[in-house]
Amino acid sequence: MNLSLALQIQNVSPDVNLLLILPELIVCTAGVIVMMVDAFARPRQRWMTGGLALVGLVAAMAASFWMWSGWAGPREAFHGMIVLDELRLGFTFIALLVSALTVLVSMVWVEGENLPAGEFHSLLLFATSGMMLMASGGDLVIIFLGLEILSIATYVMAGFRRTDLRSNESSLKYFILGSFSSAFLLYGIALVYGATATRTGLAGTTNIAEIANRLDVSLYPPLLFAGAAMMLVGFGFKIATAPFHVWTPDVYEGAPTPVTAFMAAGPKAAGFASFLRVFVFGFPFVATVASVQGQIHAAWLGALVVLAIITMTIGNVGAIVQNNVKRMLAYSSIAHAGYALVGFVAAGATGDPVFKSEALSSVAFYMLTYAVMNLGAFAVVTLIARSGDRRTDFEDYNGIGFQSPGLAFTLSLFMLSLLGLPLTAGFMGKIMVFRAALNAGYYSLVVIAVLNTAISAYYYLRLIIVMFFRERTTSWSAPRVPASVIVVLIITVLGVFYLGLFPNRVLDAFKTRPPAVMATR
Repeated sequence: MNLSLALQIQNVSPDVNLLLILPELIVCTAGVIVMMVDAFARPRQRWMTGGLALVGLVAAMAASFWMWSGWAGPREAFHGMIVLDELRLGFTFIALLVSALTVLVSMVWVEGENLPAGEFHSLLLFATSGMMLMASGGDLVIIFLGLEILSIATYVMAGFRRTDLRSNESSLKYFILGSFSSAFLLYGIALVYGATATRTGLAGTTNIAEIANRLDVSLYPPLLFAGAAMMLVGFGFKIATAPFHVWTPDVYEGAPTPVTAFMAAGPKAAGFASFLRVFVFGFPFVATVASVQGQIHAAWLGALVVLAIITMTIGNVGAIVQNNVKRMLAYSSIAHAGYALVGFVAAGATGDPVFKSEALSSVAFYMLTYAVMNLGAFAVVTLIARSGDRRTDFEDYNGIGFQSPGLAFTLSLFMLSLLGLPLTAGFMGKIMVFRAALNAGYYSLVVIAVLNTAISAYYYLRLIIVMFFRERTTSWSAPRVPASVIVVLIITVLGVFYLGLFPNRVLDAFKTRPPAVMATR
C-alpha cells in the first residue's frame, strides 16, 4: 500500500452517530423482535406480532418527530452517507404511516387467510427500514442498499399467498423485472463512480454532494451521461413511470390486496425520495448549459418532461379499459406517478433554493396525499374482495351502495379525492405540483396534466356509478368491518379532509431549508 494513502486512512476518524439513524434502528429492532416472538410463541399468541410491529412503527415515528423538532446535533454522519433534512424526515413519515396503516389492515387479513402473521409483519418492518434508508441516504451506496432491502422483502410479500398461482406469478414477475431495474441502477452508479475521478488524482465518489462538485472536472464526461441515464431508467422502474411500468398492473392484481396497498404507496414514495435527492442535488441546476453540469441537467430535465407526459397519458388511458378494480388502481398509480413528476420537473428547473424547496415539498406533499387516499381505497377493496381476493371485478361492486352504505360512501370519497375534487387531499396535492410547474414556466406540461385529470374522471366515477346505479344480480352479504380496519378508514378519511382543507402546516414542515442537502434552522 502507498505510504501516503496509509497515513490518510489512519487519520480518518470514524464518523459514527447512531442517533442519526435512530428511527431505522427502532424499526429493524422491532423486526427482529417480531421474528423471535413468531418463532417461540405458541400459535394462539402469534396475533401479538401485529401489535408489536405497530408499537415499533409508532416508536420510530416518535423518534422522527423528535428529530424534526428538537434535534440540535450534526446534519450528517458516516462521512456523508446519512443526511438529516426535511426531505428525509418527510418521506420517513410517509413510509412509517403507510406501514402502520398496512399493519392495521393486515392484522385480520393474515388471520382470515391462515397465513403466518409473524413472517408477514417482520417482512413489512424490514421493507420499511429499506424505505427509510432510501430517504436518508446521502450516498448512492446507501440508497442502493435501502432499495435492495425494500425490494427483497416486497418480492416475498407479493407471493405471500403461497398456494395462489396469481400471487406466485405476481412475485415472480416483480422479482425478475425488479432485478432487471436494480441492475440498471447499479451499473449507472458504477459509471458515475468511475466518471467522477478527476485529473488531479482524486478517486471516484458515490457521495451525492461530492458528485455535484465534480461534474465539471470529471475525467470521463461521457460516462456521466450514460450513468445518469441508467440511473434514470432504474428509478423509473421503481416508481412505475412509463415506459417502465409494464410490471405494475399484473403485479398489483396478483399480489394480496393489503400488499398491493403497501406497494402502491410506500415503495413509490421511497423511490421518489431517492430519485429527487440523486437528480436534483447530484446533478443540480446551473445557469449555463455550456458546462458538463449544465448539459447533464438539461438532458435529465428534458427526459423527465417527456416521461411525465407519457406516464400520465398511459396511466389514465390504460385505466379506462380495465374491468378489475385492482388493475384500475394500478394504472391509476402510474398516472399519479406522472403527476408527481410534474413537481419533480419544477424542483429541478431552478437554482433558487426557496423555489426549489417549495417544489420539493409539493412532491412530498403529493406523495403523502396519494398514500392516504390509496390506502383508504385498498382497505375497502380488501374487505369487499373477501378471502383469496375473489371479488375484485367491477361487476362485484354492482348495487352495493345501499347495501353497504358505509363502505360505498367511503370508497366514493377516496375515488373523488384521487380524481381531485375540491376540498379533498387529492385536489390540494395536484394544485401544489401544478403551481410549482407553472412558477417554473412549464405551462404546456400543466395543461396536459389537467387534461389527463379530466380523462381520469371516467374510471373514478365509473366505480361510483357501478356501486349506486347498477342493479345487483347475485347475492350479497355486507362484510364484517374489523376494528383495526375501522381505525384505518377513520384515519384516512380525516386525512383526506385535513390535507385538503389545511395543507399549509404540512407543506411548511416538508420544506427543505438551505443548504439543500443538509437543512439548517
